[in-house]
Amino acid sequence: MNARLARKPDYEAGKLAKRLRRQVGQAIADFSMIVDGDKIMVCLSGGKDSYALLDLLLKLKAKAPVRFELVAVHLDQKQPGYDPAVLPEYLRGIGVPFRILEQDTYRVVRRVIAEGKTMCSLCSRLRRGSLYTFAAENGFTKIALGHHRDDMVETLFLNMFYQGALKSMPPKLRSDDGRNIVIRPLAYCAEADLAEYAEVRGFPIMPCNLCGSQENLERKNVKAMLAEWEKKHPGRIETIFRSMANVMPSQLADARLFDFAGLDGDGPRADAHAWLADSQSSDSALDSG
Repeated sequence: MNARLARKPDYEAGKLAKRLRRQVGQAIADFSMIVDGDKIMVCLSGGKDSYALLDLLLKLKAKAPVRFELVAVHLDQKQPGYDPAVLPEYLRGIGVPFRILEQDTYRVVRRVIAEGKTMCSLCSRLRRGSLYTFAAENGFTKIALGHHRDDMVETLFLNMFYQGALKSMPPKLRSDDGRNIVIRPLAYCAEADLAEYAEVRGFPIMPCNLCGSQENLERKNVKAMLAEWEKKHPGRIETIFRSMANVMPSQLADARLFDFAGLDGDGPRADAHAWLADSQSSDSALDSG
């Protein structure tokens, strides 16, 4: 009995690793993230998610049905307390080719953003610009980011609450400048599983000293809201995520995605400008009265 109990942590860790590998493999297959001959830049921030991403891709690479190359790329943003030896030592230890880029985004963000204001947006734009440019100039066919299922659900609500848009982080997309294809192999993975996996694997986590210490960010508020929902209704986050892959344009209100006018067949249709003009003239009459 004691021997069985002693083996239980290893058994649970094995199940967790197998579940994450299966989820990553499924996401890669569902969205055609990796094809034969890909040269993939794995963006390694030093956080739990990007470490897990690299680790899981390395494990899948050994048995993958296609050949692809992985290169870890990290951006040293010159934040205070940053230890430049941590990542190179880790990556050499696991035999992964890597590049460390340097850009003093810390000083830029501190200069531009007022004290107490959210720094994440500018910081991520600067970081993304550097990484995307490096990828395009060095022949990478894909950029792999460590965003997971919970990130995608949180972003969905952030865009609804603050941007009035029904959008999130897609599992795969072409960057705005058209030069890079971005993939998110952790799209099906829960943050809690990745946190546990990082602890089991003992990754040398590097904290963010720029925006990581800020309080009351919108994302933290949304994260807390979702955590409360999940506590009251286990499985709620997974259900919301599944809805992102089960979109029904005819049941929403975007005329660009669904031909609402076409529901009337080929009958006569009034031009939208005519409706607006009529409405405006009615408003003017009311105002003058």
